Amino acid sequence: MVRLEIYQEEERRHLLDLPCPTFDYTPFVSGVTPGRARVALISTAGLHRRSDRPFQLGEAGYRVIPRNTDPAELVMSHVSTNFDRTGFQMDVNMVLPLDRLRELAERGVIDSVADFHYSFMGATDPTPMEAEARKLAGILTQDQVTCALLVPV
Repeated sequence: MVRLEIYQEEERRHLLDLPCPTFDYTPFVSGVTPGRARVALISTAGLHRRSDRPFQLGEAGYRVIPRNTDPAELVMSHVSTNFDRTGFQMDVNMVLPLDRLRELAERGVIDSVADFHYSFMGATDPTPMEAEARKLAGILTQDQVTCALLVPV
């Protein structure tokens, strides 16, 4: 966890002054039981396959990560002097826990793992991401995903 006291005053003030969206209502949605869940992962680690275009600073789009992607083919575009990649380098499941989902599916805890997973670039203003997130929600629905696990990085 990042501690604000480690930052210089200017950076600390910038972080404290970032806008936080508010919502007029909280929709109530009944979730599916885990045993019937088809789960997709959505990470903010700026992950992409080596063959994909890297993320640019502030980019609102996402990259598709097929379920069978070899972890050695994943690259993290998340660039920040304040971001430690050690966990990702040691175990991709720290930022995209596909192996853990597979294990849950094998044990019957969840119904299935989606064929595709997604990564956005973190440390980005979420407002421009809304249109992309809405498109992705439609794709997840078409793929019969009933549960999206958000993995903030």
